[in-house]
Amino acid sequence: MFERSEKGEHALLVQPHRGSRLEEDVLEEFVELARSAGATVVASANARIDRPNAATLIGEGKVEELKAIADASGADLVLVNHALSPVQERNLERALQRRVIDRTGLILDIFAQRAQSHEGKLQVELAQLKHLATRLVRGWTHLERQRGGSIGLRGPGETQLETDRRLLQTRLEQLQRKLDKVEVQRTQMRRARTRSELPRVALVGYTNAGKSTLFNALTGADAYAADQLFATLDPTVRRIDISGGQAILADTVGFVRDLPHDLVAAFRSTLSEAREADLLLHVIDAADPHRDDRIAQVDAVLAEIGAGDLPQILVFNKIDRIEGAVARRDVPTDARPRVWLSARDRIGLDHLRDALGDVFAMRRVIGELHLPAESGRLRARLHALDAVRSETHDETGWRIAIDLPETEALRLMAAGGAEVLRPLLPEPEPDPI
Repeated sequence: MFERSEKGEHALLVQPHRGSRLEEDVLEEFVELARSAGATVVASANARIDRPNAATLIGEGKVEELKAIADASGADLVLVNHALSPVQERNLERALQRRVIDRTGLILDIFAQRAQSHEGKLQVELAQLKHLATRLVRGWTHLERQRGGSIGLRGPGETQLETDRRLLQTRLEQLQRKLDKVEVQRTQMRRARTRSELPRVALVGYTNAGKSTLFNALTGADAYAADQLFATLDPTVRRIDISGGQAILADTVGFVRDLPHDLVAAFRSTLSEAREADLLLHVIDAADPHRDDRIAQVDAVLAEIGAGDLPQILVFNKIDRIEGAVARRDVPTDARPRVWLSARDRIGLDHLRDALGDVFAMRRVIGELHLPAESGRLRARLHALDAVRSETHDETGWRIAIDLPETEALRLMAAGGAEVLRPLLPEPEPDPI
């Protein structure tokens, strides 16, 4: 029986593929995933799997070849860029005499390193345990199930494997209850933001497209941003100024091709920031030669979480890496406006703010007010917002024609202008709860 090594930092990467053509960007991304997990890539190999082997995924000859490559390169860990069944993982470990981790296990390991908040750690642990539950193997042969009534063959009645499974299920239920509680709290905060009537905008995009850098540039926050995959897991929410008002901006976890379903399920509260937004800022690495594929993969994940029909602005970031590129805002050829900018260099942010302002421009308050003489402060604030289109004055006060964003009107109402402004606002929708 192969004893799994606790170490494993020098990795042999295995890229299974169908057909004779291998997509180089797939392997490049897998190399980045391995490095993000802290591994040192010492060798890589391709494996054609037109007819996957049920026992090892790849053929026996390829397994022997991988064993030779691992021995020659000093690799103590094998990373396979494909989902492996528990049986395939165990058989490969026995044959290669090294720890074997598939794509799902690798992404889970990265998430475990990145999670900082209580909620994020719970989500990662839940996904890890669900993944582990299918990979429990008999490791305590001296504690066997009762095999019969003969003398000397009566066991303790429950194997260690069954005990592990029972304890694992108990922990899964505990984590799920804790996450449900956190989800209730997050839903309450989200509902409070909804009642404020500020438009909700969520940053989405392929991992390492520059979402957190853009978030910091727009909000002045100091959310962690780095040139690595999955630098940010925990959602961060801030107010931002846009043309004509303000909005709520949420940073979310980055997407990647073949994102494990357990992670999508575990991070449902994080992803709900995208699902329940009024608008998505789809951030794209403009310098990525495979950006069209990345856009399609993000759209696929958005459809999976129920956010595929939300309006989007395509934000082409990192134009500083493209020679001759300038910040601009394109007239869309489809339903998605396009903005080109550099979040790192703070170039083109005004184009994005203008695009956001245009998207939400339909939510404006237009009409005529009668302000009594004692409402001079409200009149001054309307002038400060450049919301006054015309004005007349008589002995009873002012008659003012206004045009301002609904968000600004709501703030003025909260500051004491409720009676004057309420008739111009639509009736609020009833709270579903």
